[in-house]
Amino acid sequence: MRRAEVYYRDMKAGLLTEDENGYLFCYDAAYLASEQAEPISLTLPLTNLPYHSFSLFPFFDGLIPEGWLLDIAARNWKLNPNDRMGLLMTCCKDCIGAVGVIGIKEDEP
Repeated sequence: MRRAEVYYRDMKAGLLTEDENGYLFCYDAAYLASEQAEPISLTLPLTNLPYHSFSLFPFFDGLIPEGWLLDIAARNWKLNPNDRMGLLMTCCKDCIGAVGVIGIKEDEP
């Protein structure tokens, strides 16, 4: 299982998890309670219910570099270009735009 914290405008917005059943995205309860809470994507409206997908949510997949930038990232970090979660956690900490994704190490709670 791999997990990543999702930030929106420097606020922790939620948690993205990959396991053998696919992907799960849940908004953080403190984020939902905040007056500044906004959906990270029109396809992921604010809710306290988790979102589930068998493949990486298109919004998150769209954050991953493409073309020659993907080639450079895969080569420099020795990543498989088909490992979408690995690419997301490695390449999307500081994306252009309001969303950032930071991977959580296995030994962290």
